[in-house]
Amino acid sequence: MARSVRYLFSSALCLCILAGSTPAFADGAAPTYKAPTYQVVRFNEDWSVLKHADASDDFFDPIKYIPLNEAGDIYLSFGGQVRLRLEAWDGFNFNANGAGTATFAPDDDVFLLTRLLLHADLHLTRHFRVFVQGKSALSTDRDLLGGRRGLDEDDLDLQNAFLDFMFPITGSEASVTLRVGRQELLFGKQRLVSPLDWANTRRTFDGLAAIIKAGEWTLTPFYTMPVAVEKYDFNDVADDQVFAGIYATGKVPGVPAIGLDLYWLLLDKDPTTFNGAANVPTRTNGTTGAEVRHTVGGRIWGKIEGTGLDYDLEGAYQFGSFGAFDISAFMVAAQVGYTLADVPTAPRFHIGFDYASGDHSAGGNVETFNQLFPLGHAYFGWIDQIGRQNVIDLSLGVTFKPTKEITIDLQGHMFWRAETTDAGYNAGGAPFRPAGTGLSSEIGAEIDLLIRYQFDKHTEFQLGYSHFFAGSYIKQTGPAKDIDFLYVAVQYTF
Repeated sequence: MARSVRYLFSSALCLCILAGSTPAFADGAAPTYKAPTYQVVRFNEDWSVLKHADASDDFFDPIKYIPLNEAGDIYLSFGGQVRLRLEAWDGFNFNANGAGTATFAPDDDVFLLTRLLLHADLHLTRHFRVFVQGKSALSTDRDLLGGRRGLDEDDLDLQNAFLDFMFPITGSEASVTLRVGRQELLFGKQRLVSPLDWANTRRTFDGLAAIIKAGEWTLTPFYTMPVAVEKYDFNDVADDQVFAGIYATGKVPGVPAIGLDLYWLLLDKDPTTFNGAANVPTRTNGTTGAEVRHTVGGRIWGKIEGTGLDYDLEGAYQFGSFGAFDISAFMVAAQVGYTLADVPTAPRFHIGFDYASGDHSAGGNVETFNQLFPLGHAYFGWIDQIGRQNVIDLSLGVTFKPTKEITIDLQGHMFWRAETTDAGYNAGGAPFRPAGTGLSSEIGAEIDLLIRYQFDKHTEFQLGYSHFFAGSYIKQTGPAKDIDFLYVAVQYTF
């Protein structure tokens, strides 16, 4: 009963906020500042620009910068986000729903996900900062396999809670920030490290980080442990895992039009299994052991001046130990786009290719790429059936804007297993079908359609539909019903 009351209260609060308007100030005065853009990671927003603003045009500006001293370098900022997403499924997990077992679940369902994020950002001079963000993520009854998962439900918890110690370097624009506490991590295009905003509960870490800025480069060494979601209790770290590394991002020296990322990432994890049958983590079905995996890689991206072409290329190699065995795995991701800027709706066409290695044989050395902590949703279809492990993906798409407020995104994917001797892995990195002699490499195909309507700077509506066509590998290994996924979402950010 108490849980139902909390859910109804949270939903009502979400609807009240969403129903509110964002009026301009009565005098109609134009602002004399450039407001920050709302970020996926909210602590990257700098609202101190309001210190010098003579006027404001946004309803929430009074709470975005609240000076606490005459100089204005001690200030408080508040913000938040409300999101409602209604999901409808048919053929979930190809109807491999545990039929005939105690875990049987239907493959079709409709349910509502609700998320509320609220944060406070206290700056005590330019040298010290406290950032705290709370979260409530709730779901109505979800009857699909897995029920209400940790991706869907986290009653009340801390998403971010850290201290920043900031040290500007005298005589230069460089600075060093030491960050201690619970913090989200987002690097590059989020292929390997992301807060996973698509998930209702998001992802976060406990630990230490340093943000070193010099010119156009930012260097971030970090040492953390992933936070495990406890749906109805306070979240704590997954103490069987350490995630650490160094991530550098900036511009190619002398060529400011080209961006460059370089990184080393370390995952130290207690026993797990690769190349096993789905939900059968035994040595006879794959390789099991403690995982110490190093990932070294880089990314280059930019636009070709004088053309509508843009490009993004990333590659990574993994090595280390897996129990008594060695790790050798890699991934390559590339996308090339072309924008017809002079054409109505300004369409951008793109083609992408993704490859992540798989195991040559069950047992022994491990060649399956580990996708780490990714935003897979953005790269392998929005149904989230496929992850960046033992996969080849060829994608095509077009994005265009029929009006200023509306964006339409249409994509198609063709999926294969990179190695037929390895399992198929889902967006969470778990095997959803086993390997086997003589099985096809063809996983299937997916089409995705997303329509976004940006009502104003705060409010976004989304309508999405995806269909997965089961391929030969799925048909050879069990139930093979095509998957349909429809969702409607509204998000309000302030």
